[in-house]
Amino acid sequence: AVGAAAMEEPAAHNGSAAGAAPGAGTPARPPATPEGMALAYGSLVLMALLPIFFGALRSVSCAKSKNSSEMPETITSRDAARFPIVASCTLLGLYLFFKIFSQEYINLLLSMYFFVLGILALSHTISPMMNRFFPANFPNKQYQLLFTQGSGESKEEIVNYEFDTKDLVCLALSSVVGVWYLLRKHWIANNLFGLAFSLNGVELLHLNNVSTGCILLGGLFIYDVFWVFGTNVMVTVAKSFEAPIKLVFPQDLLEKGLDADNFAMLGLGDIVIPDWRSLSSSFPYSLKKNTHTYFYTSFVAYIFGLGLTIFIMHIFKHAQPALLYLVPACIGFPLLVALAKGEVTEMFSYESSAEILPHTPRLTHFPTVSGSPASLADSMQQKLSCPRRRRQQSPSAM
Repeated sequence: AVGAAAMEEPAAHNGSAAGAAPGAGTPARPPATPEGMALAYGSLVLMALLPIFFGALRSVSCAKSKNSSEMPETITSRDAARFPIVASCTLLGLYLFFKIFSQEYINLLLSMYFFVLGILALSHTISPMMNRFFPANFPNKQYQLLFTQGSGESKEEIVNYEFDTKDLVCLALSSVVGVWYLLRKHWIANNLFGLAFSLNGVELLHLNNVSTGCILLGGLFIYDVFWVFGTNVMVTVAKSFEAPIKLVFPQDLLEKGLDADNFAMLGLGDIVIPDWRSLSSSFPYSLKKNTHTYFYTSFVAYIFGLGLTIFIMHIFKHAQPALLYLVPACIGFPLLVALAKGEVTEMFSYESSAEILPHTPRLTHFPTVSGSPASLADSMQQKLSCPRRRRQQSPSAM
């Protein structure tokens, strides 16, 4: 759900408040001050780096310490090739929905949909951190949620999920943020959910080699450029779509405080997608070489690409497809380092699943935003955090 939804948001741009297209009678906002713009863009870059860095670390750490049933899902070359096609169909479908049906009712359904997913994602995100705050004598009871189908010998497990009291506390705290977002659509609540979605996307989906990442980014490079520059579909959907699929930060925060409403935005797809290529494939290779060179190179490449996106957007005053700048940077920087070290052939032939992820399950079909909130919530919870997740479903459940 995170991966597909992330495709619908354009690159960072300034303008109307997140999730609302300005009407014909809406008065023009005063231009943002240089200080306000610098604060907004700097905050967006920082927020984008947090889920990339910690999501990559949690992904590799989890994969190295757990069995195959709890490892991240691996995207194959075939999945990567289909990714832009599925994303384009989803994007165009949403555009037509907004044109045909009332935007108010569509966003009401989407708000409830992402309300459930956001609570689950945020609960999973904060769980490892919250464990440090619980006292040693905390009464931590174990629970099991079990759904079966049929009876007797034909009985089949549909859901078998174990959790504890600490998980329930994290879920309750996340629900408070969820209610805040549902009632107020506040930008801070939106960002908490957006960061949680991004970290989950980085952690739970994995690229096993560099070639798959290049296929993925190559297709999405064309996808992003076409839908932003070739049509108005991407920008229209992004401005109409009321869901935490973007990170936002007000450019008028210094003037209006927390009630600011002139936002700069960055789509979650521009965070998660480049990471899948740069960090998910380069980080395991760096570990094999007993060096962090490729990890840091990929990280710097992302910062450079995102900074260039914001600079071009500010110069031309138009929404920019961030992948237009992120793709060349995230592919080019590590490639140049490998070329200088004479390791290009070795880097492209390296399969991370052979050593770092020895039995990584593979996706049998591409995850989409279709299906009920319950089924997607179940899919998101299927690969939860390393410390205490013991789901017994098959890897193809996503």
